[in-house]
Amino acid sequence: MRRMKASDVFAPGRFPTHTFVDEHLADKKQQLLDTLEAGSMLISISGPSKSGKTVFVEESLGRSNLVQITGAGVTTPQDLWMRVFDMIGTNLPKTVTSTFGSSTKTVGTVRLEGSAMIVKGSGSASLEHSATSSDAVTASFASDCLNLLIKELGGSDLVIFIDDFHYIPLHVQQKVARQIKEAIRNKVRFICASVPYHADDVIRGNPDLRGRVFSIDFQYWGAEVLKQIARKGFPLLGIKCTEAAIDRLAAEAAGSPQLMQYLCLNSCYELNVRETVEPTAELNDDSASLEGICKRTVQSTDYGSIVEKMKEGPKTRGSARTMHITKYGWNGDSYRLLVKVLSLDPPQLTFRYASLNERVNDMCIGDPPSGSSITNACAQSAKIVNDAAADKIVEWDETSDVFDIRDPYFLFYLRWSDITDS
Repeated sequence: MRRMKASDVFAPGRFPTHTFVDEHLADKKQQLLDTLEAGSMLISISGPSKSGKTVFVEESLGRSNLVQITGAGVTTPQDLWMRVFDMIGTNLPKTVTSTFGSSTKTVGTVRLEGSAMIVKGSGSASLEHSATSSDAVTASFASDCLNLLIKELGGSDLVIFIDDFHYIPLHVQQKVARQIKEAIRNKVRFICASVPYHADDVIRGNPDLRGRVFSIDFQYWGAEVLKQIARKGFPLLGIKCTEAAIDRLAAEAAGSPQLMQYLCLNSCYELNVRETVEPTAELNDDSASLEGICKRTVQSTDYGSIVEKMKEGPKTRGSARTMHITKYGWNGDSYRLLVKVLSLDPPQLTFRYASLNERVNDMCIGDPPSGSSITNACAQSAKIVNDAAADKIVEWDETSDVFDIRDPYFLFYLRWSDITDS
C-alpha cells in the first residue's frame, strides 16, 4: 500500500485531490463549461458558506485557468482590477510627480519687520495668507483600469473568478457591475461567487445585466454524498471505519464538505494515524471517540464572543426576565434556553417553531417559556448574532416561524464548545 499523509488525503481549506467528490455536480459542471464556451454571460454561483463553491470552480476549470480574487477589502473597482493585474503579472506604467505650492493674498497695507508680517489699514482691512509645501508622489495608469483589463484578458482563456462578491460595499458593487458588463462585451470572462441571500447583488448593481447572467445554485451536501469523502479517504490511510461511524461524522458535518474533511482528518489524528498504517487501524462508532474528534475539530473555529452575546440577549428594560429551571442543573431565560436547544441532538440547521418548542419543553423542569417568548428570542437572537458577526449566519423567518442556521461551523460550535453549558 502506498504511504500517504493524512493531511494530503483529507484537505480542509485546500483542494482535496484524493477525496474530491463531484458525481452529484456533473450537471452543474457541464452548465458552467457550456456557458463559458458561449462567452456572452456572467456566471453567478451562489451557495451557503462552506458548501464547496470554490473547490467546484477550481476542479471544473483548473486553477491555472483562473484569476482568482476576493471581494474582501475592496473599496473601489480599481482595487479589484489591481488584484487581477498583480495575479497575471501586468506591467503597470507609472509616472511620478513632485509638487510645491505657495499662495498669498493680502488686503490692506503690509510691511515686513524681521520675520513678522504686519498689517496696517482700516478696521475692515484683512490679510489672507496660505502657503503649502509638499512632496506628493502619485502613480497613475497610462490608460484606465477597465481598458487595461480588456486589453490584457479580452479573448483569452483565463477566467476572472471573484469569490465573496458580496463583501464588496453596495455602492462599489454598482460601479463594478457596470464595468463587468463592458468587459464581458469585450470577451473578458467572469465568475462571481456569493452566498444565497446576496446572489443577485451583481444584477442589482446593474439591472442591464438581467438576461446576461447565468446562475448556478448550490445547496448543502446531502449525507450520502458527504459519506463518500470518508469512504474514499480512510482506506488510503489503512483505516477501517464502520458505516455507523461514517454516519455520525456526516451528521455532524451538517452539509458542509469542508467540515467533513476536518472531521475525517481529526479522526485520523485521534487514532494517532498521520500517514498510512499497516496493519489497519479501526474507527468505531462510540461516543468517546466521536467526542474526541469533535472537541479537536471545534478548536478550528471560534464563535465564543458571539454566542455569549446571544446568551445575554438584548438589554432588559424594566422587570427582569423570567428564569426557567432546566434538567441540566442550571436556570436560564428564553435566550439562554435557545442557545442550548440549538445544540441538542440530532444536529440540524433548520428549526421550525414546533421543533423548537418541543425541545424547550423537554429541557425545562416546571413551566417552560411561552410561545411568544420563544419566537421573540429567535428574532432578537438572529439580530444579535448577525450584528456581532457582521454577516448573516442565522435567520429568523417570522412569517413561517423558522430559525435557520446558515453556517454549519456556527452550529458545530454550539454543539461542541463548552459555552452552551457554562
